[in-house]
Amino acid sequence: MLKKITASFLALTSHVIFAGNFLYPEILGDSLIRDDIKEAHYTLAKHEDTLLDIARDFDIGQNEILLANPTVDRWLPGENTKVRIPNSRLLPDTPHEGVVLNLAEYRLYYYPKKTKDQPRMVITHPISIGRVDWDTPLGKTQIIAKNRNPVWRPPQSIKDEHAENGEILPDVFPAGPDNPLGLYALRLGVPGYLIHSTNKPFGVGMRVSHGCIRMYPEDIEKLFPQVKVGMPVYIVNQPIKVGWSDNSLYIEVFPDLEEDNKLSYEDRLNMALDLIEQANNNQILVLNGRALKQAIQQTKAVPVVIFKRNVLPTLKNEL
Repeated sequence: MLKKITASFLALTSHVIFAGNFLYPEILGDSLIRDDIKEAHYTLAKHEDTLLDIARDFDIGQNEILLANPTVDRWLPGENTKVRIPNSRLLPDTPHEGVVLNLAEYRLYYYPKKTKDQPRMVITHPISIGRVDWDTPLGKTQIIAKNRNPVWRPPQSIKDEHAENGEILPDVFPAGPDNPLGLYALRLGVPGYLIHSTNKPFGVGMRVSHGCIRMYPEDIEKLFPQVKVGMPVYIVNQPIKVGWSDNSLYIEVFPDLEEDNKLSYEDRLNMALDLIEQANNNQILVLNGRALKQAIQQTKAVPVVIFKRNVLPTLKNEL
């Protein structure tokens, strides 16, 4: 069991609570999802922990835990060091259906269809994405096949790259623990691209693949039976997200991907202001400028309140 600290109490918890399942926003127009405890989550590191161990325990990627804890050592956080665990996020600006991959935040969102007797849910997990020279393509595609215990035949381009480093890859990797695809693979409509498991889980939350999407083995094991062939998949790059929750406007900011040429603060501010205006029906708001500036500069990947409006009548989201 891991120790969890909130703003008001200390309690024991396990990573089961952080399994990636969130209630879909109840109020029409809201887009913030979070767990039942609204305060910031913290855990106390054990002597043997690395931040990567803690990230996997709480189903977050390496990028998220490093952004949320910029002063904590990745490899030796230290006994009883307080580590922040992101426990809320804004939904990407896409149709809320099928699977969404937001490359900028290294995260997958799955929108299962609402059932009669259950509330609508959002399932989200961390991912790895393609390296700079092996970009994961953007756009809309779909799942065209599901493979359990997949066999991997590395393409010649990957074999050539490994050969340059003195490693000769076999023509075929049979199913099993040494297969880089892991035990589950979802084939996308984009030729050569998959969402799959991995035998290198510490790479989740990093740019380490040849364009495919990698997931923690335990995450894709749960996702695999839920998704269907033909389900849409939206691949987007949204480093700045803006959305409402309970009459508060939030912004969540991630670092740019390398190929975005590191936009200036002014460029990112203008991007944020455009999104804020869109979120408020093209009307200008009097914002918390300090909070907005800090969110853009610090890119902590945590939703931050930048505006609170007078309480308005709310409509429940019946979708």
